[in-house]
Amino acid sequence: MKRPELKVCGMLHPKNILEVAALQPDYLGFIFFKGSKRYAGELDPEVVKALPEQIQRTGVFVNEDSELVLELIHKYGLNAVQLHGAESPEYCRGIAQSIKAIQPEFKLIKSFGVNADFDFEQLEAYQEVADYFLFDTQTPDHGGSGKKFDWSLLDKYTLDVPYFLSGGIGPESAEALNAIRDPRLSAIDINSRFELEPGLKDAGKLIEFKNKLS
Repeated sequence: MKRPELKVCGMLHPKNILEVAALQPDYLGFIFFKGSKRYAGELDPEVVKALPEQIQRTGVFVNEDSELVLELIHKYGLNAVQLHGAESPEYCRGIAQSIKAIQPEFKLIKSFGVNADFDFEQLEAYQEVADYFLFDTQTPDHGGSGKKFDWSLLDKYTLDVPYFLSGGIGPESAEALNAIRDPRLSAIDINSRFELEPGLKDAGKLIEFKNKLS
């Protein structure tokens, strides 16, 4: 089975962004949600645009006006977008169609907070518009809780859309992640458990974790 890709989310500081980019993650995430401690809306766009081509520059948005999303995708040279709120299938379709007409390889990731009450049937309406789903821990703060959800709940996921796994994944999670044999697991999304402070990643912990993944 193919090794899942790695997404490091919540990047904020230019020097740290370059440091983490040198570790060659597959995705770097930049949060454009003003309610986040990792809000990247004041980051110099040239820092993001200068990242190596093989890194997917991913903008994270929460219930944002679609025109602003499209504006920031262009401003920061993003080639993936993660919609982390209650965006409707129609909203997602509009974003995807607008961008993919210009950038056919652009990826749309639709996030969902999972708990014991999560209804996986709601995903059916998104399967034609999302390139990936992202399953995170259900939290009123739209992620970043540092808490892990019960991964066995994903046994209820029956669609073929590949997914990112997020929520409370830390340096000690590698062994459990390696034990997941689901070919739909496309990427592992990490954030707060690898930080020295919000938005500042510990490169040493990232290297160690990446090397343990199989």
